[in-house]
Amino acid sequence: MLVTLRVFRLDPTRESEPHYDEFSMEAKPWERILDCLNRVRWEQDPSLAFRSSCGHGICGSDGMLINGVCGLACQRLVKEYPEGLITLEPLPNFQVIRDLVVDLDPFYQKYEKVKPYLITGEQAPERERLQSPSEREVYDEAIRCILCACCTAACPITPKQSEFLGPAALLRAFRYLFDSRDQASRERMEILDREQGIWGCKGHGLCTRVCPKEIDVRKWLGRTKKRLHDARIAAGSQQELSTDTGGQGPA
Repeated sequence: MLVTLRVFRLDPTRESEPHYDEFSMEAKPWERILDCLNRVRWEQDPSLAFRSSCGHGICGSDGMLINGVCGLACQRLVKEYPEGLITLEPLPNFQVIRDLVVDLDPFYQKYEKVKPYLITGEQAPERERLQSPSEREVYDEAIRCILCACCTAACPITPKQSEFLGPAALLRAFRYLFDSRDQASRERMEILDREQGIWGCKGHGLCTRVCPKEIDVRKWLGRTKKRLHDARIAAGSQQELSTDTGGQGPA
């Protein structure tokens, strides 16, 4: 089938406005968008810039906007776009470095703010910190996150609140907040219990819709809200909850 890629192009060091280039080729229906991009760079325009690494939906480096939906180029197949015209753009809500490559530094800086590591005051055991299967099952889905940034790019809150941590960072925060081995719950809840934290999430669910690992992000962020909500009630702060969140309770 004939496939035409309509690709966003911008080199901020030389251009002030972006433009689109079109590249046509014959492709098999089961070929991936990433395959087509590689052929463009190998056969038509070696200057085209995009990220990719594993090519199998594991590293998450080839996240981009594909016909208006955030996704991984290595997961999307040509046959999913029968009209034959596929528009490729960089992930929204990020500064473009060049063409389809965006600056992910702000994404990782927010990720670091939630302290994405186990915190405990106990001395490390000789082998490992044990956990029961049921304790592990609590956050089993959340650890499938590959930090592709598709969820944060799709989130409608991100462009409105630059300090909002975003769904990926909040999902990782959930992972440690509910880890039976972690001992920093109070510290973690102080980070999350603010409008730039978990309360910035309004439950639109676009993060869940675009997640390439099919993680129900909204569900787990809702559980984090419930945890904080319950903690406030336990502390006798129900009135404060209503004031700080404008009446918004847990999802």
